[in-house]
Amino acid sequence: MAEYTFFFNPMSRAQIARWALHEAKADYEPVLVEWDNKPQALFRANPMGKLPTLIHHHNGHDHAVSEAAAVCHYLAEMSAPELLPRPEEKADYFRWLFFASGPVEQATTAKAMGWSEGDRQRMVGFGSFDQTMDALDGWLSTHDYVCGDRFTMADVYVGSQVMWGLRFGSMPERASFKAYWDRCSQRPAYQEGSAIDMALMAEMQGSTKTEA
Repeated sequence: MAEYTFFFNPMSRAQIARWALHEAKADYEPVLVEWDNKPQALFRANPMGKLPTLIHHHNGHDHAVSEAAAVCHYLAEMSAPELLPRPEEKADYFRWLFFASGPVEQATTAKAMGWSEGDRQRMVGFGSFDQTMDALDGWLSTHDYVCGDRFTMADVYVGSQVMWGLRFGSMPERASFKAYWDRCSQRPAYQEGSAIDMALMAEMQGSTKTEA
C-alpha cells in the first residue's frame, strides 16, 4: 500500500495537493473522483466529500486530511521537513499561508460571485478586495517567496492562489504576482504534477465529446 491515498479530480483544488505531493516526493495512490459518483471511502474520510482529501497510512493508523492549505503543511511536516519554515521564517510562513486561505480566498470568491462588501468591511475577514490585493502585492514586491528568498510549502498554496487568480481574472495582473508565479511555475514538482492533471483533463474532455 502507498503511504498516502489521494482523492482528487483534476478540475478542482486537488491540483494544489498534487503539487504538494510531488514537492514532498510522497508515495501516493491517486483515486480519481467523479463528481456525480463519489465513493463511500471519500465520505468516510471527509463527510463533505470535498477534494482534495488525503489519507495518510501511518504506523498502523489512517489519518484523513482535507482543506488544501492544511494538506500542504501536513505533507511538509510528515514527508518534507526541508520545506518547513525555519524558526525565523515561521511568522511569515504561517501569516501568508493563512492569509491566502482566508482573506485571499474570500476576496476572490466574493469578486467572482459579484458580491460587494460595501460599508460592511468589518464584518468580512478580508476587509475589501483592494486591501487584500494591496497587502499581498506589497509583500511579493519585496520578497521572492513567502519566506524571503527560499521556497517553502507555503508557496505551493499561495502560488496556486495567485496562479488561479491570474488565469481566471479574479486577481489583478500586477507585476509582483506575475513574477512570483513565474518563479513558482519553474519548480519541477509543479511541472510534473501539472502535466498529470492536464493530461487527465484532456482525456476527460475527449471522452465527453466522444459520448456526445
